[in-house]
Amino acid sequence: MVAPTLGHSIWARAVAKGAVEFRTVNPRDFALDRHKSVDDSPYGGGPGMVMMPHLIEQSLESLELAPDASIILTDPMGEKFSQSAARSLAVEREVVFICGHYEGVDERVRTQLATHAYSIGDYVLTGGELPSLVMADSIIRLLPDVLGDPQSHLDDSFEDSLLGFPLYTKPAVFRDHAVPEVLTSGDHKKISAWRRKQQLLRTRQFRPDLFAMARLSRQDLKLLSED
Repeated sequence: MVAPTLGHSIWARAVAKGAVEFRTVNPRDFALDRHKSVDDSPYGGGPGMVMMPHLIEQSLESLELAPDASIILTDPMGEKFSQSAARSLAVEREVVFICGHYEGVDERVRTQLATHAYSIGDYVLTGGELPSLVMADSIIRLLPDVLGDPQSHLDDSFEDSLLGFPLYTKPAVFRDHAVPEVLTSGDHKKISAWRRKQQLLRTRQFRPDLFAMARLSRQDLKLLSED
């Protein structure tokens, strides 16, 4: 599920530019029984199956990681993944994702093997593969030379605890709604001010939780005070 996705879009571009290298390991490769089992029933009873820690440990050992590698477990009790976390991980030399599955992962994977635990939201997924890809995408696009324009990510939502500004392209009029006049004015100073104000207004309206964390400048406060 993971490996084919890594050959597309931003991931493939990052590999081609030598910015990142991907490796995948399947814990089943280390199972010794004829069914290649990676899970077993939980001690104490209960529904579902639990992934066994020793096979995950062997998977990690096969990667021959550096002692300071970041080993991330996708886990509902983990810290909520954020742009700040992506920036922090983007400077790491090695980042490994342990993808949970079935009912869950033996607790000792979190306490003994993982260095971080992250969640991408308060909802249930079948496994940790999709969260891992989401986080990897967020990290990889921050690497040098991966994006076509090295400044692209600076205007992204969440970069400074603010949402992004509205974007427009052709046609100039769509369903009787025209592109804001300021964007066609050619006045880059006015365009920059308009975009910043839109970020402030949109974040305050739609994500007050983010707005409360934003560090606003005097110019930001002035923009908000304007009619």
